[in-house]
Amino acid sequence: MRTLADFDKDFEAKYTLDENFSNVLVRVDYNVPIKDGRVTDDTRIKASLPTIKHLLGKNLAVILMSHLGRPKGKDPAFSLQPVVKVLQDYLHKEVKLDKEVKFIKGPPPRPSASGYSDVLNQAGGLLPGSVALLENVRFNDGEEANDDDLAQGYARLGDAFVLDAFGSAHRAHASVTGITKHLPSYAGRLMEKEVSALSKLIDTPSKPYWMVLGGAKVSDKIGLINKFLPKVDGIVIGGAMAFTFIKARGGQVGNSLVEDDKLGLARTLIQIASAIGVKLQLPTDVVAARKIEKGAETEVFPADQIPEGWMGLDIGPDSQKDFAKALQGAHTVFWNGPMGVFETPPFDAGTLVVGKAIAELSGAFTVVGGGDSVAAANKLGVSEKFSHVSTGGGASLEFLESGTLPGIEALS
Repeated sequence: MRTLADFDKDFEAKYTLDENFSNVLVRVDYNVPIKDGRVTDDTRIKASLPTIKHLLGKNLAVILMSHLGRPKGKDPAFSLQPVVKVLQDYLHKEVKLDKEVKFIKGPPPRPSASGYSDVLNQAGGLLPGSVALLENVRFNDGEEANDDDLAQGYARLGDAFVLDAFGSAHRAHASVTGITKHLPSYAGRLMEKEVSALSKLIDTPSKPYWMVLGGAKVSDKIGLINKFLPKVDGIVIGGAMAFTFIKARGGQVGNSLVEDDKLGLARTLIQIASAIGVKLQLPTDVVAARKIEKGAETEVFPADQIPEGWMGLDIGPDSQKDFAKALQGAHTVFWNGPMGVFETPPFDAGTLVVGKAIAELSGAFTVVGGGDSVAAANKLGVSEKFSHVSTGGGASLEFLESGTLPGIEALS
């Protein structure tokens, strides 16, 4: 995977001799939560800053590209405009949002930046050291289909391409992999950091090695569990996915969320774990309610004796202690997924307890990934205590399962 170190060598050797070289396209991941026109979690924006500042330090113009959500056409509700203010505050400079990019399809490659972009046409184009943000790339027909004409259209806007959107690197889209066919391409600081940290979980983990998995569905984690069962000492399982395992063992789970079509798989995983001596730590008690809402009446039940009409929405107090105790002494921990319905208090308590227990492990290599898990670490104020906070979400899981991603392959 070619990195910014390679870019620096190429820049010094070649690009400084090219008077027309000025614009670098950077694919970032600004798929951030937005409420009432404001970004509510800027973790991914902050993660992009080292790459942007590195390029600005070379007096280059930086053109940022990102998607946001899953818009149907050019939906203003999915505009990246709220991201602009956050970027300006961090970079201490104006960031221009390019609301309309007119892509000229087909070859030849771009000879100059003018003629295709409103921002690039203003005052003769972008000045060295300036920053522009293209509007949501998913507003463009052909983005998700990896249309090559669109990829060439992107390429006309810049002289080199940097992929720094690890959270999108598992997508073979025009702004992720397609553009690499038409410009010299490199991995940014975030991409390099993510690949290094997650590779350590695959190749060189220190023992004892534990995974903490939560969320709604066993099916989302099948590949991960299958691959890592022989590598880990134990797996803590919380969230709604735990109820599929509990029911598979004969437990009564009331109205809790269960994947009935995965009960056989859960039994198989339990048998495999037992046979190879890997501990599957499941909740022994749960906090349950009749409905998911703040202030709902709650009861604590044994995890395998939940009455009809009640659903488990968080791990209970005994499970919180058991999970934290199981992780004591771990040298490597990967955490992905909440222990309950984290977004609705009081069902966030288990996630916060487990997150704190991982963050306080002394000398351990700890990685947290997934939106709710990262949000919990931020809420606790312990993000800095983790060895690595992954921005990848689904991309992190896919990388751990396969050891590579389409975006990584495109840079190799």
